[in-house]
Amino acid sequence: MSEQRGRLRGDWRGWVLAAALCLAAVAAAQQPAPPAAGAPPVATAPQAQSASPQVAGKITPEQARQLFALVDELIKFSSNETGLPVKSQVKREIISRASVESYLKEKFEEDQSARRMQRDEIVLKKFGLLDRDFALKPFLLALLKEQIEAYYDAKTKTVYMLDWVDIEEQKPVLAHELTHALQDQHSDLEKWDDQTPDDVSLNARDDADHLAKDEMDTAREAVVEGQATAVMIDYMLKPKGLSLVKDPEIMESVEQMMSGSEDSPVLARAPLLLSESLLFPYRDGLNFEQDVWMDQGQTAAFTGTLDRPPTSSWEIINPREYEKKHAPSVPLLPDIHPLVDPLYKPYDIGQVGQLDVRILTELFGGDQESRDLTSAWDGGLYWAGQRLSAKTPADHHPTDKNPSVGTPVEQAGTNAIAMFYLSAWKSAASAHDFARLYAEELGRKYSGVKLDRPKTFSVFPPPPTPPGESVDPISSTGEEQVYSTSEGPVVITTRGKLVFVAESFPLDLARKLTTLILDAQGTGEMRTAQATQPPAPLSCHPERAQRVEGPAADPSCVGAGAPTPDSENWQPLTGNFIRFFSDCGVMKAAVEAAVQAGK
Repeated sequence: MSEQRGRLRGDWRGWVLAAALCLAAVAAAQQPAPPAAGAPPVATAPQAQSASPQVAGKITPEQARQLFALVDELIKFSSNETGLPVKSQVKREIISRASVESYLKEKFEEDQSARRMQRDEIVLKKFGLLDRDFALKPFLLALLKEQIEAYYDAKTKTVYMLDWVDIEEQKPVLAHELTHALQDQHSDLEKWDDQTPDDVSLNARDDADHLAKDEMDTAREAVVEGQATAVMIDYMLKPKGLSLVKDPEIMESVEQMMSGSEDSPVLARAPLLLSESLLFPYRDGLNFEQDVWMDQGQTAAFTGTLDRPPTSSWEIINPREYEKKHAPSVPLLPDIHPLVDPLYKPYDIGQVGQLDVRILTELFGGDQESRDLTSAWDGGLYWAGQRLSAKTPADHHPTDKNPSVGTPVEQAGTNAIAMFYLSAWKSAASAHDFARLYAEELGRKYSGVKLDRPKTFSVFPPPPTPPGESVDPISSTGEEQVYSTSEGPVVITTRGKLVFVAESFPLDLARKLTTLILDAQGTGEMRTAQATQPPAPLSCHPERAQRVEGPAADPSCVGAGAPTPDSENWQPLTGNFIRFFSDCGVMKAAVEAAVQAGK
């Protein structure tokens, strides 16, 4: 789903290590250490041989010199593990807790991903992925203060170490962060993993461009964090003669430890969306890298995935599909703007990727329902618009009491947003299961939910039936359910393998959008998305996501045409969170799992 970033997906495996699982190892990073009197908050050492750095906190000047020297030692280990060459020396600094907190606050105020994320908090609440009264920003700040262990800054080409964490505890963290330095020297991470502009899609061509690359950044974050986590874990396993490739069963315990939260109380109470967004690049990215490494070797797993990165959470969750060079399905989006623009201004657009569906279905239906429906996912997209009549805070005056034109509270909330969501499934039965699950959860988002009488209709033209098989009654009929809610009507339409949900649009407009978008999909199998082609024209792109059969020749139909690398696009729902967490540095949950794996 778009602008929120995020990304979690296909996960990793492993065995259970015969060792104690008690780890105080990075837990010390949670305990504040008062700075020494008169000491500066940051000690900088661009060269490993810098003399007598003055460091605040637990680390002594001698330990600081050891840390600076470790950078050169550990980057060689990372280079040997990945096959990525060391092209230049990495700058290094030791920083205080106060400096880290200042860094995090700056990320919240200035980082482009943070601005996107805060803006699209409303869309996440509209989907039901966050509770309406959840205060996102203060919780995220508390979560990152708990989780951050170190970070590499691609802008300054500097690795930052913490002055209150013991040197032994920082070694695996350095192995992780120096892998990012090598990735940066190979691919220029600032350009490579951020192709998401801050714009809003205003027309059909922009919609197509946004959808084409929507999950790319999410997939790339999983690659860079998966690689770095693999190096970190192998660093901890090496003294025992173990490795991720030689001992693949170790991944089971690693995944379990990443999901544990005994030493992370803030993470333990995080909404599922946030905890999964934080862990996805490490857990699922690691699983992806391990599978490619075992199947195709070191070069394919490291240089190869940087040079030919996956484009979707689906490929991360299903590494063999990436290896086969298969691409995910992306439904068609016809030109909706003549219908929606008179009442709404575009607010958000994006794919609903396999990771998004995994989170949504687990939240709504639990683990088993999520497993069943995630594997049946076959593509999805959504669009959200803000009602033109909704006022901004600047438009509001204390004497303005006319409720019919909107209020600042309305403009900043979900009741000013109308949204539609198209999902495609591998079977009509899965489509019906998802429609049922989604309908059952409307009460968590709205008050006053009331079902009007559902309407059943025949699908025309009927879906193709394999020779010798009878017509499936589920796939040959459709159903419309209309609900009254506190934020307007919700229309859920199931047609064959497709489910279309329109929320808070006027009923007649919701039905027009339903007909327009479902008719555009045709009746055949969904083709795969190609994100490496030139920008698509306004007519349906023949190589992009479209149905093999059906009326795909409508010139108003715009598939997810692939833009050039610098074209404008947004993020999937979880995308901004995944990007934001990854940008802030390696997370404690991943470090603890690596340390425990080595015990």
